[in-house]
Amino acid sequence: SNKCYFFFFQAEDGIRDFCLSRGLGDVYKRQAEYMGINKLHNGRISHYIIRHSHAEEAHTDPNAEDTRNESQVFSYNADWLIYALGFSCNPNYKFRIGIGSFKEETENVVEIIQLNEQAGVFEKKVTFQHKYPPTKLMWIPDMSGNQEDILATTGEILKIWKIKDNKEMVESKDLINKSDFSAPLTSFDWNSENINLIGTASIDTTCTIWDIEKESVYTQLIAHDREVYDISFSPNVNVFASVGSDGSARQFDLRNLEHSTVLYETENSIPLLRLAWNKQDPNYLAVIAMDQTYVTLLDIRHPLSPVAKLSNHRDSVNSLAWAPQSSCHLCTVGDDCQALIWDLSELKFELTEPLLEYK
Repeated sequence: SNKCYFFFFQAEDGIRDFCLSRGLGDVYKRQAEYMGINKLHNGRISHYIIRHSHAEEAHTDPNAEDTRNESQVFSYNADWLIYALGFSCNPNYKFRIGIGSFKEETENVVEIIQLNEQAGVFEKKVTFQHKYPPTKLMWIPDMSGNQEDILATTGEILKIWKIKDNKEMVESKDLINKSDFSAPLTSFDWNSENINLIGTASIDTTCTIWDIEKESVYTQLIAHDREVYDISFSPNVNVFASVGSDGSARQFDLRNLEHSTVLYETENSIPLLRLAWNKQDPNYLAVIAMDQTYVTLLDIRHPLSPVAKLSNHRDSVNSLAWAPQSSCHLCTVGDDCQALIWDLSELKFELTEPLLEYK
């Protein structure tokens, strides 16, 4: 059967003006999702799909035209700069993407688009308003298609949106910690093993774990000494990690939040912006630091001792994502307009040659 490999990435400069970003500082950095090569510029998405069929390879007529490797590009032009992006994994809606606007004003927009494979174009399915630019957008990690069709966004607060029949947004819920002032949220992650749990990161130094079914806080903790920029759940349902402005990556266990493990600290406390946990091998996660051209690979079994440094970008790395089907492939993207695919099957500390490169 055909196999499709996608890598999604987007490019939009970080907003560093404190007022324009409502205190989010450098949080409006670029995001990556390992589902398709996706380049965004001035509101344009370019979606690259590569198909290869081993079954076809075994039965190909040697005299026939070689069509085993097929590369296609599908683009979508939004009316605004695109920042947040999330690829739906619901099998009922193939090639469906949620995108969020980046407009330097209160009223922003979320659009849901889907690829019409016959026509070869993305079609707009749903549009709804969003207060402030969403810092992240993510669909429920439901691979079966049996759950309600919902997505989440962060920005001023955590919001849950319910989509009906891929045609309209029929319900939205604001999850707010009513006991405290709700500081802007920089990022979040959805627990793939317990889909009722979402973890958010905030500029107020905290991480909050939400039970979205009960619409309440499951737990909240002070995770860092300064702003928290990103959070990621491990394949282990109880374990998550965060990175922040204090330059540290820390691991937490929901069963014992009195203690945490410092996995990594940067020299001179350079802020860490993003992290990604390897879902196929939970021993490894990768982090990127602000304005740095390399990615650091960590092994949670050996805290404070990075196992590899991936260096090939010519400008700041701004996001990264592990391949969902592989334990040894990582995609990184940067200000140099490059997407690099790394093969980590043979680890050495200094890695400078990626497996694949897209400019």
